[in-house]
Order: sequence, then structure tokens, then C-alpha cells
Amino acid sequence: MDPELLLNVADYARAARAKLPKDVFDYYEGGALDEITLGENSAGWEKLKLYYRVLGGVGPRDMSTTVLGQRISMPIIVAPTAFHKLACEQGEIAMARAAKAAGTLFILSSLSNIAMESVFAAGGSPRWFQLYIYKDRPITLELVKRAEAAGAEGIVLTVDAPGLGTRHRDTRNNFRLSDGLSVENLAPVGKGDFPEVKGSGLAAYVRTNFKEDLGFDDLDWLCGSTRLPVVVKGVCRGDDARRAVEHGAKAVIVSNHGGRQLDTAPATCDALPYVIDATGDLCEIYVDGGIRRGSDVLKAIALGARAVLVGRAVLWGLCVAGEQGAFQVLEILRCELDEAMLLCGCTKLTDIDESLLQPCAVNRESLKR
Repeated sequence: MDPELLLNVADYARAARAKLPKDVFDYYEGGALDEITLGENSAGWEKLKLYYRVLGGVGPRDMSTTVLGQRISMPIIVAPTAFHKLACEQGEIAMARAAKAAGTLFILSSLSNIAMESVFAAGGSPRWFQLYIYKDRPITLELVKRAEAAGAEGIVLTVDAPGLGTRHRDTRNNFRLSDGLSVENLAPVGKGDFPEVKGSGLAAYVRTNFKEDLGFDDLDWLCGSTRLPVVVKGVCRGDDARRAVEHGAKAVIVSNHGGRQLDTAPATCDALPYVIDATGDLCEIYVDGGIRRGSDVLKAIALGARAVLVGRAVLWGLCVAGEQGAFQVLEILRCELDEAMLLCGCTKLTDIDESLLQPCAVNRESLKR
């Protein structure tokens, strides 16, 4: 497809589908079971309507913000996603460079095809490392210490995957990594390869290695084991969010793992207000899941999120045109957010609030007086 005709995230998704092998596209795109939550994540943002303001004298928009004190150019973060070498030869290095060029936060997945040291050296700041808790705690601790030494500035603990949600696409495709690829961060400790099984090799890997009885004591342990701030990813309940903060988390990501874990979990736009209400000003709240337009970003901020994470959207860019493709997707979302802010009467992010999602009722009796 002509790059000039790739105008939005959906265009990049179609181009990626045409380019990728079926098993790879299905791995990136697919969700759990009937993929209900997968679909509702995007539909949830679409159903929210914007009651825009007019005649606000809007000047040039300022989209910059901070995440845990680190400045980024826009409230759009690159989410941690696995196995980027299935998308392009440069893999996670290309994605890290795209985030750097866009001036935003890059979060590296534990399950990357390139070791964290090489990725962080090629990328910019801010950069965080996403972590799963392995059954072997010393292995987990080694990952944390390597991330610290490699220049990570935060640890993102994923808590919604003590096991892998059943993904029928991966099972039917016998999903596994291509020859020559591995989970590079875990290769030095003998955990870099999938087990040889029929069906999803990733599912077998998770069953073999991830700690199933994950608890708040593991969060306590992690917070006590690193000098870096810990962000908890995968929360959909207000009470869990508040407990995470009480146990040391500095921020929470409202997420259902992109609809890839528990099917019929709520769309993240529906869960977000409950988490905001429960945590108040105790910590920063981010959200992911189904973000496909800049207007979705504005809606998330209106609901109380500080920033959003995008995963599949930038992966489609990476699949189509490597680093440049991922960068272009981020710039598309930036331009769309800028336009949405202009048309909603917002000059800066702090102008965006819940009133944009609600009609302003007028008291007709007061108008008569």
C-alpha cells in the first residue's frame, strides 16, 4: 500500500494483515476465547460522545505532560508488547527509536526478542521495563537488577497474567517463535525457548515459568528489591488499585491485557472511572486497551487518566515500515489528539475534563429571571 494512503491506525492494521504471515498477525491481533473484551475495548471509546466547547479562543495546543516526574511530549506511551522481531528485523530497537523520535515513554516487554541492554542503549529516556514474576524468584530479581543496570527508569509489573488466557487463534496456528528467535532476556538463565508442544508454545511457556499464585506479597517483595518506582499494570477494580498503592505502587495502569486474558472483563473505559474514584490523588493512573484515535486519548484524559498506552496500533506501524512506521502511527495519534483538543476548545491537557463527556443542562427557570 502507498505510504501516503496510510492515514490512520486502521489503514496500518489492514496493511499489516496483508504483509504478515497468518500466525503472526493472529498472535498480535487476537484475544481470549470469544474476543468479546477485545472488541469492546475499542467500542467503549467509540460510544463515549464529546460535548465540545466553542468560542473558546483556543491557541496552539500544548500536549506535553509528565509520567512519574519525567517529561514526555504527549500523553501517548508505547505499551510493552512481546516479540517485535516477528514484525521487523530490527525488532524492539526499532520501536525504542520510534518512541525516542516521538519524545515519549517506551516500555520494554520482558518477552522481547532483543536483550534489554541493547534496546535501552539504542532508545531514549524515559524508558521503563515490564516484568512478569517467574516461579524462580532469583530469576525475577536478576531481571530487575539487569534492568536497573541497563538504564531502566521504572518497573512495570504485569499482574493480570498469572496464567495465559486461552487464545484460540494461537492454538489453531500452533503459535511459536520463528527459527532463530527467542526470549532473549531470559536466554542466559535457560528460559529463552518455548517448550515443544502442540498448540500454543507461548501458553506452554507461561504455564511452565510464570508464578501462578501471584499475591500482594510479591508486590511488597518487588518494591523492596528495587530502587526504581514500581507501576502495577492490569488492574480493573478500584479496591485492587488502592491496595496496590498501599503496597508501594507509584502508578497503576488500568488494563485487561488488550482483551487477551479474561474474556468478558470490562472494557477499560468502563473500569477507569472506578479506579480513579478509589485512588483519588494517591497515584498516577494510566489506561490502555482499544485506543485507536486521538479522540480516544482525549476521552481517557477526560475520565481522569494521566496518559494512555498504545500497543497494537504501534505494532501495525512496526510491521508495515519498521521504525518509521511505528513513528508515523505515533504522529498520527498526536495530530488527531491536537485536532480533537482544538475542536473541543482545549489549549492544554488540564483543560480536558469530564464535562466534555456530559451535556450541560440548563435550568430554564433561571433563564427567565
